Amino acid sequence: MNYQDTVHWMFKQLPMYQNQGKTAFKKDLSNTILLANHLNNPQHKFKSIHVAGTNGKGSTSHMLASVLHEAGYKVGLYTSPHLKDFRERIKINGKDISEQFVIDFIAQNHSFFEQQQLSFFEMTVGMAFDYFAKEHVDIAVIEVGLGGRLDSTNIITPEISVITNIGFDHTQFLGTTYEAIAKEKAGIIKPNVPIIIGETQAETKHVFLDIAKTNKSEIYFADEVDSLYTSDLKGNYQSHNMKTATKALKILNGENFNISEAHIKSGLQNVVKNTGLKGRWQVLQAEPKIICDTAHNKEGLNYIVTQLAQENYQNLHIVFGVVNDKDVDSILPILPKKATYYFCKPNVPRGLDAEILKLKFSSVGFDGDAYQSVNTALEHAKNSASIDDLIYVGGSTFVVAEVV
Repeated sequence: MNYQDTVHWMFKQLPMYQNQGKTAFKKDLSNTILLANHLNNPQHKFKSIHVAGTNGKGSTSHMLASVLHEAGYKVGLYTSPHLKDFRERIKINGKDISEQFVIDFIAQNHSFFEQQQLSFFEMTVGMAFDYFAKEHVDIAVIEVGLGGRLDSTNIITPEISVITNIGFDHTQFLGTTYEAIAKEKAGIIKPNVPIIIGETQAETKHVFLDIAKTNKSEIYFADEVDSLYTSDLKGNYQSHNMKTATKALKILNGENFNISEAHIKSGLQNVVKNTGLKGRWQVLQAEPKIICDTAHNKEGLNYIVTQLAQENYQNLHIVFGVVNDKDVDSILPILPKKATYYFCKPNVPRGLDAEILKLKFSSVGFDGDAYQSVNTALEHAKNSASIDDLIYVGGSTFVVAEVV
């Protein structure tokens, strides 16, 4: 198989949460452990940082990788989902994994995957760990896919663990209270491994303190200190992620790593250049101004709405789509009604039909029409907007993936 055939097989033949949702979720780590043993446990052959959280874990992971790159280290980066190409998930110093490695890894392990009925995510985690081990990275930043305790990445023993924050997302798997969700994400806390909590929340602080104490892990709350750093990632919400990343880096600096203030400043200012990160308050066009962002739950969209209110524009146009397991009712109260909406369905099986989305919004007073695709919706927004207007594209990572 060539690269496209290989990726097509991965997407179509194996359960994949990105496309299917709940039916692809696994309840334990047994398959991941089997795969790790099959691959001779590559996760033990490199140092790592483990990053979980409801919002901001992707940006924080990219910040960490960028600073470590600036400090001269060979840095692996594993994140999900991808926007355009599967290879975006697995990088070393900003360069995507090669097509040939993907082809060879699947070909060499094809029969094992089928025999064990591994999920897309389990297989991809194995690929990332195998790649980082074979390429002898100095350290890898590993982003949790979903939750923490039962996530396939949770077979590593990192130098530092990071939990950015807790919010309501994937509640069908993680629980319906902040405390329950925190316990799932706190599953990445390992014995004697320092844990950084990005945002102090009254409902969850005791959960983290108790689990850290049980594991004899030093715990730090990153938002308890001021940060004077700036970044090329321009969303206002990035201030939280910068505090989290810098706190983790300063703790890591005392663990046989040499990370200076200059490395931190330069790394934060060059996240996009060093890692290729896209879709975080990304300006796609100037006149009319078009901004996209991957925020997709209540907490993330709250930041977006606040920042939109700070923009100067004549009229606001919002291209919006979600997946079908999204709690739309929870986000309706925070979205601006003084805007024209262009409802669309992201091009994944989980995408919510645009007409259904329109009905939900129009029932509570929003104005807009449904369109057949994300790009059709965006074209209508462009045609309707004057050069002084603002167009925002979001609601789902998969909506953003179609416009960046």
